[in-house]
Amino acid sequence: KVMHQFADIKEHVRHLDDDGELRDYLTKLLDGVAGDGSGKIYGLGHAVYTVSDPRAEIIKENARSLAESKGRLEDLELMERIEEIGKEQILDRRKNKLPLCANVDMYSGLIYDMLGIPVALYTPLFAIARIAGWCANRMEEVLTCNRIMRPAYRAALKNMPYVPMSER
Repeated sequence: KVMHQFADIKEHVRHLDDDGELRDYLTKLLDGVAGDGSGKIYGLGHAVYTVSDPRAEIIKENARSLAESKGRLEDLELMERIEEIGKEQILDRRKNKLPLCANVDMYSGLIYDMLGIPVALYTPLFAIARIAGWCANRMEEVLTCNRIMRPAYRAALKNMPYVPMSER
């Protein structure tokens, strides 16, 4: 969704370096009269991470060197401006003033695009990277409380002494 919206922004904002024009279009997105009509700026906000999403920060740091090597620095800088202006606009509309951050999806799609990965593979890549964690979470649910819950580490095995590789 982030990359579809990014393409939509690039198509409809005539002067991409004009923060006022970008702000006006982001307002239309938030009002639900532009883009897919969802009223969202995709890639902003997270249910758990509010101050920052550490995954997004790491991806964003690495996106810069990749963008420089691929000649896509303008795209990265536009994404960064969407993040900053979008955060301001969303916070201005919120009743609660909880912090807002970019989530991991904000920059991962741009990285995938710079690597030449087709958009149709973005969601499968997202899922593949999380399957082990999802399985561990489900095992934790079944073993500890038999209900759906947010993940938290609870060892399902008893502590065992470490056996060096040479002794195994």
